Amino acid sequence: MKKIIHTRSAPQAIGPYSQAVIANGFLFASGQLGVTPAGEFAGKDIATQAKQSMENVRAILAAADIGFENIVKTTIFLADINDFAAVNEIYASYFSGEFPARSTVAVKTLPKNGLVEIEVIAQI
Repeated sequence: MKKIIHTRSAPQAIGPYSQAVIANGFLFASGQLGVTPAGEFAGKDIATQAKQSMENVRAILAAADIGFENIVKTTIFLADINDFAAVNEIYASYFSGEFPARSTVAVKTLPKNGLVEIEVIAQI
């Protein structure tokens, strides 16, 4: 059995997918760009977009009544690998204690020409 998670506190899907799905005790969140719930980029710089991506993740977690401490795996997609350090600093500020497992990759382009996209898997 699976449950779809949807919140108006995060951007709506821009394609045929859900913001998140709960299955077998885990939440699988779709990648979050640095886009506000209104659908516009929070800013043009990596720091602003990374922070908004993490705020979108926070909203999706909250809709499932969990928090960052429940995240077990993240994947970060960067339009420019040179933004790795800046995103790391922002990402780290959202966690206290132990960090989840993580992969970070540079990609050719992201949807809407975003600078960063972050997806998470969390334990319920």
